[in-house]
Amino acid sequence: MTETLAAPETAEGLTIRLADYGYEGDGAALVALLDSYARDPMGGGKELDEAVRARLVPALDAFPGAFTLLAFDAAEPVGLANCFTGFSTFAARPLVNIHDLVVSSAHRGKGIGRALMQAVEAEATARGACKVTLEVLGGNAPAKALYASLGYENYALDPEAGTAQFWEKKLP
Repeated sequence: MTETLAAPETAEGLTIRLADYGYEGDGAALVALLDSYARDPMGGGKELDEAVRARLVPALDAFPGAFTLLAFDAAEPVGLANCFTGFSTFAARPLVNIHDLVVSSAHRGKGIGRALMQAVEAEATARGACKVTLEVLGGNAPAKALYASLGYENYALDPEAGTAQFWEKKLP
């Protein structure tokens, strides 16, 4: 069975635990929550492709350093954090990147996002990580407010050089 993490008092009745990629119920919850995020304007506004749905959980299970935290209100899955362990060369220690943070639209504003963030930090600490990183869209004010309230900020080695930017190039 997977480990259940303590949820903060602000999210009464909430449980958060590491997903078991081999358990069909956790896999279904992960795909459904990620699909709801993908359909949201902040997630691109398009449903997940069927091929992605089919390979997502086995691919996460096979990917070294991947882990997912699932949030439940009673038995209902209401949120997730998909995370990946990376490495900080400047600290010579692991880091954890939150790739997806999802709270179902019907459950927003109840402290679930905060609880997930705190659970990620606890898991990152347990894994010996030196920091937690994430990306956020510039127009996602609620997410930015949550992250800032938890001590997250734009990354800069030297303020005169500017803050870090997240760039991408899609490959075929």
